[in-house]
Amino acid sequence: MSFSKFSTALGLVGAAATGLLAPVIAFAQEAAPAATEAAAAAPVPEKADTVFMFLATLLVFFMLIPGLALFYGGLVRAKNMLSVLMQCTVIGAMMMIVWVVYGYSFAFGGSTSPYFGGFAKLFLTGVTVDSTAATFSDGVVIPEYIFVLFQMTFAALTPALIIGAFAERIKFSAVLLFTILWATFVYFPIAHMVWDANGLIFNMGALDFAGGTVVHINAGVAGLIGAIMVGKRTGYGKDMMAPHSMTLTLVGAAMLWFGWFGFNAGSNLEASGGAVLATVNTFLATAAAILAWSLVETFARGKASLLGAASGMIAGLVAVTPAAGSVGPMGAIVLGIIVSPVCYFFVSVVKHKFGYDDTADVFGVHGVGGVIGALGTGIFTAPWLGGTGAEDFSIASQFMTQLTAVVITIIWCGIVSAILYKVVDVIVGLRVSVEAEREGLDLSSHGEAAYHS
Repeated sequence: MSFSKFSTALGLVGAAATGLLAPVIAFAQEAAPAATEAAAAAPVPEKADTVFMFLATLLVFFMLIPGLALFYGGLVRAKNMLSVLMQCTVIGAMMMIVWVVYGYSFAFGGSTSPYFGGFAKLFLTGVTVDSTAATFSDGVVIPEYIFVLFQMTFAALTPALIIGAFAERIKFSAVLLFTILWATFVYFPIAHMVWDANGLIFNMGALDFAGGTVVHINAGVAGLIGAIMVGKRTGYGKDMMAPHSMTLTLVGAAMLWFGWFGFNAGSNLEASGGAVLATVNTFLATAAAILAWSLVETFARGKASLLGAASGMIAGLVAVTPAAGSVGPMGAIVLGIIVSPVCYFFVSVVKHKFGYDDTADVFGVHGVGGVIGALGTGIFTAPWLGGTGAEDFSIASQFMTQLTAVVITIIWCGIVSAILYKVVDVIVGLRVSVEAEREGLDLSSHGEAAYHS
């Protein structure tokens, strides 16, 4: 075949192929712009937001270890110091594993149920380096992994808050078993109800910026139930049970305040003005609460104590947590001024009146402070009080919504926690022996001592 004939044949084949592929080519040409537009429309995480959330996550982790561990450790007697450190450490490690195995899915798994997140993200199924999580701004996203980790630190910290209520007399095995059960049947459902777009409390319109209900009321109520069901410490009301190291307690409290900026500002989920407002409020509410507690103590006892200042610090942080992103600076100060006298009354009067032994005042500070903060959010979010609410914001309506959210949390947590304590008591027993308690949990449960003379 001559070259000219070969070229002619090749041209005929090419033309035929082009004719056959013409519909495919046309479809591809039409689809290409659509695909390009879709890719352009998909939001991409901003590096600044990602870095901000990375730092916020580390700050919340710092609240648990060493912050909370040292805060509680200083409040107990020297013979129980290491037991508290150990409980905080192991609870944190255990909850990290539980969270990625099923906790994240139970809370944020995409289910349309108002109570349960579902099973879709068990073992972090579908979470990749490319998947994203929404923020409060349309079109703004963050990597889903950093959202998983940020929420993981909340899930690790919250059960550890509870242990302060029954410190110095509970079995280590009971702490761990209760933590797993409580996280599964209380924390994950409440987190879904409050923070997931399909959640019951979220769709009621309740405001909980960083965990007034999910973290503090939850932990406070569970702590109160635990203190009652575990029982009083041996010698309570007779033996000296003063904190063994207020130095360590203040160090731990300061670490908590420092880490709380990640807790509150990070709940904004992006590096914007909302995060700055939360930071301002975290400073001011806490400062006001410290001063208010010291003033109340001066009038009530004649002297202001460091323990009182540290307690006021935590109370102010707790109260501003649900309100941090929606109230103004003056509203935050008022919250701090209000919360300290109320919490002081509960830890100094109500606890002794009813005779329960809440070792580190988990209910008196976290539970009561969380309620004050949640209800106060419904008031001080009003724009005419400096808050970020819309012009048609109704204090009466929002307050009732906040109250409903508080009641749901208290009832759910109270009933389920009581059942779980009973289950744990049946399986492993809640309390160490009197001999082990007198010896101290450091030696009897862990075979070591915090201090050696």
